[in-house]
Amino acid sequence: MLTVTDPTTGEVIREVPPLSAEEASDVVARAQAAFDGWRRRSFDERAEVLRAVAAHMRADVDRLAMLMTEEMGKPITEARGEVEKAAWCAEHYADHAEGYLAVDEIASDATRSYVQYLPIGPVLGILPWNAPFWLAFRFAAPALMAGNTCVMKHDPHVPGCAEAIAEVFAAAGAPDGVFQSALVETPEVEGLIRDPRIQAVSFTGSERAGSIVASTAASEIKPSVLELGGSDPCIVLADADLEQAADTVTLSRIINAGQSCIAAKRILVESSVHDEFVEMLHQRLAALVQGDPRDEGTQVGPIARAELRDELHRQVRESVEAGAVCRLGGELPDGDGFFYPVTLLTDVDPTMAVCREETFGPVAVVLSVASADEALAQANATSYGLAASVWTSTERGEAMASEIVAGQVAVNGIVKTDPRLPSGGVKRSGYGRELGPHGIHEFVNAQQVWVGPKQG
Repeated sequence: MLTVTDPTTGEVIREVPPLSAEEASDVVARAQAAFDGWRRRSFDERAEVLRAVAAHMRADVDRLAMLMTEEMGKPITEARGEVEKAAWCAEHYADHAEGYLAVDEIASDATRSYVQYLPIGPVLGILPWNAPFWLAFRFAAPALMAGNTCVMKHDPHVPGCAEAIAEVFAAAGAPDGVFQSALVETPEVEGLIRDPRIQAVSFTGSERAGSIVASTAASEIKPSVLELGGSDPCIVLADADLEQAADTVTLSRIINAGQSCIAAKRILVESSVHDEFVEMLHQRLAALVQGDPRDEGTQVGPIARAELRDELHRQVRESVEAGAVCRLGGELPDGDGFFYPVTLLTDVDPTMAVCREETFGPVAVVLSVASADEALAQANATSYGLAASVWTSTERGEAMASEIVAGQVAVNGIVKTDPRLPSGGVKRSGYGRELGPHGIHEFVNAQQVWVGPKQG
């Protein structure tokens, strides 16, 4: 049984029976049956479905948003924004997929030679709980517009969101089998990956689970895209706009209660402005409103599950015991639910748990660095390489970006995902790209066509 616990109260609010192996196989069979008709539809015909899906989400935004708030604790204002962003993703690919997949004419000894991008079949998306709607559409919108069909295996803690996403496609008139939810328990996932009708896998989640998914897919000679964890550095140098940097770092650290792979995790501040910046950050973090995510004024909701909060508190406690200074928060609160206070740690060094490991919660970790060179060295001193940000002059920020080992760098701005731009990591943060023109090319057959006769 898939059991949903409201992280605000700690009470069980939903129990959903998972699909059996036979039922999951039936889902894949429908995806396979739908593929031939869907791949033959024109881009305009596929786009019509995606636009209808976006319209249905926008019309039902309050109900859909509340499902996220109930199942994983996202503040209702953020949840509405996520539904809107998912709709935007669907519309973006409806508008741009044909251009992204335009035929590439390449001169050779042929009369004509070119590369065309063809769909490959049913694609399996294995998704986490922390952005249930956005991550579903980040996976599905490009895959569907490329002519593939989609099977979504969502996290077992957000079954209401998963069912609602599938219902939106049905309500929008998507052909049966084009997009489906497969609510299965973890042991059944391997069978889905190995099913010969599944042609590729998109995975977002932990490094440990990603390695299992990748190795399973590789053993079946199937492509995969992995978006895994991060220990994202945020570099703040002496010539930065400190007020703007403090505003943005605060926001980055507390969106979704800090439960984001691309949130600023390690804040590396040049020593000459360290104390000033820490004071700015402290004031902003202390002013945040934490509470019931159903309330419009709440800025920070609960951690999604009890064990996740316990793990976060372990990281904070071990780091303080190792010498970090806790300037704000850091104590488990009394009361119902899985709340963790907004926390600020300084005097942190790279050996501490909050630097070595990914922190998933509203914990800001500040390290002092002597120079830009030391900041770069510290930024890259991690096994992860998902995203990073730099606050300095524009010219120096762009020069530093090429020295940072990460799939995405923001200069004087917040790290975010955008349908127009590719997103993904390097090192143990994964491989492949989602979104933008790069994302839609991940799950297509780049077919070379050579047309004779041969030219001299």
